[in-house]
Amino acid sequence: MSNLDSVTDPLSFAKKMWGGMGFSLPNMVTPTLNVEEIEQKIKDLKAVESWLKMNLSMLQMTIQGLEMQCVTLNAVRAMGQMAGSYASGAGGDTNQAGGLVTGSGNEALKQAALWPLTMLQQMQEQMQKAAAAASAQVSQAREDTPKT
Repeated sequence: MSNLDSVTDPLSFAKKMWGGMGFSLPNMVTPTLNVEEIEQKIKDLKAVESWLKMNLSMLQMTIQGLEMQCVTLNAVRAMGQMAGSYASGAGGDTNQAGGLVTGSGNEALKQAALWPLTMLQQMQEQMQKAAAAASAQVSQAREDTPKT
């Protein structure tokens, strides 16, 4: 009859081995055969997995935000230093075309630091030229129209 028990219960050997020690390790050595318990464990582990994924994504976003903040602050600091060096050297020689300091090896850096100012000045000059051309056209058109 003992042969029938071992045939119907394939894990009887493991149960006998661990049962004599005084404690049981059902999850480590002998897996459970209850389907509902396995499904519950799967649901629990998936919930933990999704929680860990959410925390990982939040951590990655925080790291990216801090990296962007660091890069931005370094860029602002570098632009401030370049503008400060430009302002301290601007009292000397200036170039006629763009008003940039000549004679220093950092001219490209100075141009890069002041590109927003240069761009605004160029836009303002273009708008003034366009306004002057438009007013000249309007005055020319007024002169060309016959008076009645």
